[in-house]
Amino acid sequence: MSQISESHLNRFEELRNEIEQSLEELIASRIHSGEVVELAGKMLLAGGKRLRPIMMFLAYELAGGKNPQELMALAMGFEFLHTATLVHDDINDQATHRRGVPTIHTDYGLAKAIIAGDWLFVQGYALGGRYDQEIVTIIGNYCSEIAVSEFSQIDHVNNLRTTPEDYLSIVRGKTAGPFSGGCHAAAVIAGACEEDKLALSNFGMEIGIAYQLVDDLLDLKGDESIGKPRGSDVYEGKMTLPLIHSLTLLHGENRERLAEIISNFNYDLFDELIELLEKSDSFTYTEILIQNHFDRAIKSLERFSDTDVRKHLFALSEYITKRKM
Repeated sequence: MSQISESHLNRFEELRNEIEQSLEELIASRIHSGEVVELAGKMLLAGGKRLRPIMMFLAYELAGGKNPQELMALAMGFEFLHTATLVHDDINDQATHRRGVPTIHTDYGLAKAIIAGDWLFVQGYALGGRYDQEIVTIIGNYCSEIAVSEFSQIDHVNNLRTTPEDYLSIVRGKTAGPFSGGCHAAAVIAGACEEDKLALSNFGMEIGIAYQLVDDLLDLKGDESIGKPRGSDVYEGKMTLPLIHSLTLLHGENRERLAEIISNFNYDLFDELIELLEKSDSFTYTEILIQNHFDRAIKSLERFSDTDVRKHLFALSEYITKRKM
């Protein structure tokens, strides 16, 4: 997070440390249950940035919340649920590493990985279930949308006819939904009015879309310090926005070659893929969309007073949309 000021960085690190300590304590309290907790806890505590729970705490404060500890169980619940989806995603994608460490199914087998993911889901729901029905409904809705979007993404693997609308529908359900749900739920716990809840839900949705678009670019233009090799999404057959845009813009031999590379991708073709994406200006197009969604997210915050908390949320949004670009 070196792109942001020291005051913002200190606030984010403070929140991250509090979240991390609470997660560690919860895992320690369950460790007597055996290997499933050990494996699930290893993945949960493998060094995630905790962007979603940090954003939840800031949204809670912005919505008028006065007692952050009343949010902690929910923030942890969202992180358990997020990690559960990662464990199951890694199985679907046959990924060997996550956050720089071997995935559970790589080291311990498919069956244990599935069960560890299930355990994480159960713990996440248990933490969320401490709250009232409105919160439980938010959690249920966004988890259901994740499942729907996962099915859709599987159906679109290596599907060269995938449209931007197909892509956005998947992203809204799978990636942006948890951001939106987290901000919405935080506003509910803070006792916010309906307009403020909607504004923070919209903020989370727009930032979540921008987050995924940045991930799309990092997969193609980033480096392995992000925790996975460049081109992993293409190798797994995921139709990310730069690919969809380029397939739409290119014609003739260039379009045919791009389709061939996507359908039969290997890392020897990576440089040629990048050249074709640059010919269609697909990186620039994606960067413009990132900025557009960032602007919409910030617009949602304008109804709130210009406090330090709002400045923190702005800075966190900037980090999310500019990380390693």
